[in-house]
Amino acid sequence: MSLHRLFVALRPPAATRALLTGAMGGVPGARWQDDAQLHCTLRFIGEVDRHTAEDVAVALGRVRGEALRLSLGPASTFDRKGRVDTLWIGVRPREAIALLHDRVDAALRRVGVAPDDRAFVPHITIARFARGDAPGPEVASMVRVPAGHHFEVGHFELFESSLGSEGALYETVARYGLD
Repeated sequence: MSLHRLFVALRPPAATRALLTGAMGGVPGARWQDDAQLHCTLRFIGEVDRHTAEDVAVALGRVRGEALRLSLGPASTFDRKGRVDTLWIGVRPREAIALLHDRVDAALRRVGVAPDDRAFVPHITIARFARGDAPGPEVASMVRVPAGHHFEVGHFELFESSLGSEGALYETVARYGLD
């Protein structure tokens, strides 16, 4: 039985992704994300069988929400066991994205997907670090994204992730409009 590794995300428009890729560079040891990897995860689902994947796709089609007007926030980091492993750019306003996250989460729970117990932090990952290349948290101050950049997102997407030698590859499974 094959499993599908799924997540739900917002994909910024091309101009915003170009701004993000333009901010990448100058950080030793960073493995920068490419354009196809830039997204704001609403909900990681994980590995599910084909039947559950189909139920997820149908359930997400019932989620309603308004188109979002968003902006990029400052850079920050996530760490694992005290070691920085991810560099990211925040996405604001948190409240608007969190409302959509909660609706997606409720739809997924209705089809048997366990809730995510991690705190929801709207962000776009721009780089990852291997264990030996981990910088300190001050690395976030090395990334500059122009303030005042706003963008609109009129849909969210269900993605399937495949892990390869070059990192994760993401394929859109379905797209869901926001009014």
